[in-house]
Amino acid sequence: MSTGDDRTAPRMALADRVEALREVLDAAVLAHRVQPVEAEQREALKAEITTLFREVSAALTAAEATKNAVKALAEQWKQLNRGPEADSPARTMPGRVDHLGASTFVEKGWSMLSRNDAIGAEAAFLQALALAPGGLEAQALLSWAQMLQGRYDDAMQTLKEVLVREPQHALAHVNVGYICLRTQMYGEAIEHLSAVIRADTDRRATMYAQLYLGMVYREREMYGDAELVLRRALALGPNLLQAWYELGRAFWFAGRRADAMQAWKTGSEANKFSPWGKHCADLLGQVEQGGVPPRD
Repeated sequence: MSTGDDRTAPRMALADRVEALREVLDAAVLAHRVQPVEAEQREALKAEITTLFREVSAALTAAEATKNAVKALAEQWKQLNRGPEADSPARTMPGRVDHLGASTFVEKGWSMLSRNDAIGAEAAFLQALALAPGGLEAQALLSWAQMLQGRYDDAMQTLKEVLVREPQHALAHVNVGYICLRTQMYGEAIEHLSAVIRADTDRRATMYAQLYLGMVYREREMYGDAELVLRRALALGPNLLQAWYELGRAFWFAGRRADAMQAWKTGSEANKFSPWGKHCADLLGQVEQGGVPPRD
């Protein structure tokens, strides 16, 4: 059985990081009175504060999800103290299931994913699952949030649970394909992503399967195939600005510099406030100053 110290370990870890950062900032403020702190250090401190804020927010949301799950357990326990009349269908439900509330958190998590806030998205999907345990959509999206944080083992475990219940779940296979891409298992990635595209049972899953397949082809230096599937992804989702980013990289490494710069320009102008619109703008500025795009 866990001790009290075990249960508070995650909270204390965050508290320790906050205190450590406070000490760093105290020293930086004192130093700033003598000599201005360099912009690079200020940006690094800002990034650390932002990360801590997001992690604390996610921890609070996850704690709320756990609280609701415990409430559901309490409701189940109450059934043990009811008389024989508790056998009616309305009373034998294993805890209250709030599908409407769960769908709200699914949409909230999806919105966070679109803003590249994988930590916040994970917390939202956990909340959805606490309100409606076993929801396949929430579980598949939870795996997406986990894999975007680089937690591939956690994501694969979540995906296995989804695929056991629904072996043809399109989004789950897309996520498996992405993890295979990131772990350089290109053959398996192509197999999973191509199967989703052929089946075409979920428009969003098909769109992302095209995107990730284009990334596989780019990494395999199959630039013509990469262009083909990335343009198909854009046809399905014109607002999928990550596809413009990846298309630009495919063009660049194929030696088509002008086409690459046009792709990033198009992506940045489509929505300069979105994360991938900003990525396109940043990369365009980088290459204009003599830089090169990253390969991975």
